[in-house]
Amino acid sequence: MAKKPEIKQYKEHPSVDQRITDTLRENYMPYAMSVIVSRAIPEIDGFKPSHRKLLYTMYKMGLLNGNRTKSANIVGSTMKLNPHGDAAIYETMVRLTRGNEALLTPFVDSKGNFGKVYSRDMAYAAPRYTEAKLDAFCAELFRDIDTDAVDFMDNYDGTMQEPTLLPTTFPNILVSANTGIAVGMASNFCGFNLGEVCRTTIAYIKDPAHDLLSTLPAPDFSTGGELITMKPRCVRFTRPAAARSRCAPGGRITKRRT
Repeated sequence: MAKKPEIKQYKEHPSVDQRITDTLRENYMPYAMSVIVSRAIPEIDGFKPSHRKLLYTMYKMGLLNGNRTKSANIVGSTMKLNPHGDAAIYETMVRLTRGNEALLTPFVDSKGNFGKVYSRDMAYAAPRYTEAKLDAFCAELFRDIDTDAVDFMDNYDGTMQEPTLLPTTFPNILVSANTGIAVGMASNFCGFNLGEVCRTTIAYIKDPAHDLLSTLPAPDFSTGGELITMKPRCVRFTRPAAARSRCAPGGRITKRRT
């Protein structure tokens, strides 16, 4: 005769008399800080943790110099660092790909249908159909990472190490467009042209009084757009892809895809 399952007895949690302000301070504030620091707002290297975990996993998989692999392989390996599920990881990777065109300087060299950031009708294909590897310029993200250039920490289950930051050799936080919504705080970074950012950085190192607008006149948008400025001047957008800019009266710039 089978044994009856034992019924678990749960003890009632003792109530605590506490001011609501103290409860918020002790419980909600640590949660808010965790979201701000560890999820929603990019760090100084220009990446959120989800981006950093994905790119580092691809680096460790040998996808910087190797051939492309199925996106499903990348997603599965990234779950060792990111426990938030395969769908969230793949959506993160889609935005970083060249095919999606969300970034001026994509980090992932992609093959297959990754959708388009400017089209609701062009959904990306499932990860079993698409392939990806790191773009060649990602070597600048990982330069000297194996020589104690950055600190490492344990992953969520303590089985492996991951970097707290990526040792980027250029100001990626200015190059990569990024948005984040945290608790009581939000961020929205426009992307700038990589060449202009590097030239401006070098100029500032040489001369702290350097005129910013002379080398970094305005943000650059991967999908085109309009910038309306108070100054009666035209700001020229540059982009490697075939695009043309035209100046409108009053300082309005319209960049159109061709």
